[in-house]
Amino acid sequence: MSLPVLQKNLPDDMRRSRGLPGIQPEGGPWLRVDDAYAAQMARRIALLEGRADDVLYLDPKALPAAQELLEAALEASLDLGFTRGGDVVTCPDGRKVDVSSIPPLEALGRIFQNDFVLMERRGDQHVLTGAVLCFPASWRLSEKAGRPLTDIHIPVEEYTDDLARRVQRLFDGIQVGRPLWRFNQLWYQDPELYQPRSAAEPRRVGSGLKEGPYYRTERQTLLRLPHSKAVVFAIHTYVLARADVPALT
Repeated sequence: MSLPVLQKNLPDDMRRSRGLPGIQPEGGPWLRVDDAYAAQMARRIALLEGRADDVLYLDPKALPAAQELLEAALEASLDLGFTRGGDVVTCPDGRKVDVSSIPPLEALGRIFQNDFVLMERRGDQHVLTGAVLCFPASWRLSEKAGRPLTDIHIPVEEYTDDLARRVQRLFDGIQVGRPLWRFNQLWYQDPELYQPRSAAEPRRVGSGLKEGPYYRTERQTLLRLPHSKAVVFAIHTYVLARADVPALT
């Protein structure tokens, strides 16, 4: 059995709890690198090479948005310990990734700790048109691919019709250059980062904030791409042992 991949600390702005949806302006960089980078990337690469059909999805019509996202992420990464020479990106752990040799979402998955979900307006709602999702927290990409916002969040109990309308308005209002963010928080029995779960399966996490030895939280940044106008979820997952979790206020 491999050792769990854990962080030792949380960013300061993630140390207090909020209710859904908890959206606020992003005050710092929308991409992060933390102390678990190398270990998380090793797990991501193993999933990309062993379970590509489960962790990658792209509607062919969304390829321009995926390429635009890759370029935006690479531009934002230059202050985070990444370097780029032509098409070759050198990562903080020393790996080199040739972004011209692989599809854009796979390239994102091999370079960054984040998962990325592309949402594009199709009719009255935003639809999931692409994703690299190596660290799902109790959902399956295959069940949500190509689905609109309202279907993606079923059967989340807190996701009422009123909240669904508010979230769609939020997506419509996201402005280029003004990213937003929120975070969630749950206790898990298992620290494994890859936690897919069908909507038909019972939830495998505690119902409250005092159950389970591992604290799992996602920093979810939302931004709009300027050319395709797609909305991006950039999801950075943190898992901490109970002893390392700060008091949440």
